[in-house]
Amino acid sequence: MIAQAPAIAAIGTPRHHYAAFAVMVALAALAQGAFGIYPVFLAKVLCFALFACAFNLLIGFVGLLSFGHAAFWGSAAYASAHAAAKWGLPPELCILFAAFVAAALGAVIGGFAIRRQGIYFAMITLAFAQMIFFIALQAKFTGGEDGLQIPTNYRRIAFGFLNLRDNATLFWFVLGIFLIGFLVIYRVIHSPFGQVLKAIRENQPRAISLGYHVDRYKLVAFVLSAALAGLAGGTKVFVTGSAALTDVNWPMSGEVVLMALLGGMGTIFGPVAGAVVLITIEEFLAERAGAWVSVIQGGIFVLCVLAFRRGIVGELARLLKKPL
Repeated sequence: MIAQAPAIAAIGTPRHHYAAFAVMVALAALAQGAFGIYPVFLAKVLCFALFACAFNLLIGFVGLLSFGHAAFWGSAAYASAHAAAKWGLPPELCILFAAFVAAALGAVIGGFAIRRQGIYFAMITLAFAQMIFFIALQAKFTGGEDGLQIPTNYRRIAFGFLNLRDNATLFWFVLGIFLIGFLVIYRVIHSPFGQVLKAIRENQPRAISLGYHVDRYKLVAFVLSAALAGLAGGTKVFVTGSAALTDVNWPMSGEVVLMALLGGMGTIFGPVAGAVVLITIEEFLAERAGAWVSVIQGGIFVLCVLAFRRGIVGELARLLKKPL
């Protein structure tokens, strides 16, 4: 047990959450099938959606703003690519290894960071993330500026029968991983543990007065968020075929903040919507706007802060008067 304290009951799953989940899965399936959208692009979106959900678990339900989540995404990407390129492990073991590396890194960084709050917590996570970036830049086993690529002769066979060289199979494989991660987050949020996290977010002194070991709860949430971010980063390697410095650099941490903000922090489905919108914008404008994509992203951030502070799903939930 994490703490001996008054019991908090778990909350049952509202019916409209079942409907929203069904719509999300149906749209993902239709996008690949009926709509004919490129499966690799959809798989990339799903990886970032899981990354955003993992970040939202920390900021939306614990109230901890991390500026260093690229450390977990990027380190997991390198770990997954290294396991595939150097050890020849199958994709599922590479991804599990990546999640383990991210969780271990989260335990170390979280052990230092959770002792502080607010901007100090954010700056500590950013400092650690930059340390990881410079290790990735200088270390030989990361490939330096070239990064790590999965060899062309690598057997992309998951679970002994799923051929990830086939784009459609790759999409369904990534969708399965995303759904597992999403459901884990959903279960955590609606468990007694999740209710304690919300209590800490709303009034930490009161949670302490009730007997909860707040730092332990925050550390567990931090490690879980890191592990899920690592799960997404490790999976991303099999979509793009490589791990690069951009995966571990600080703009990636800012990008996931924008995804959560755009979709709606503290909502369940918001980070998914934010990732879909932001990655779509990036892909659409990459060849048309060039470096101006960053300016456009900055404009979206300012617009969200000034006019749509609840985000896309947050505003929809307000109109429907139902939490999403």
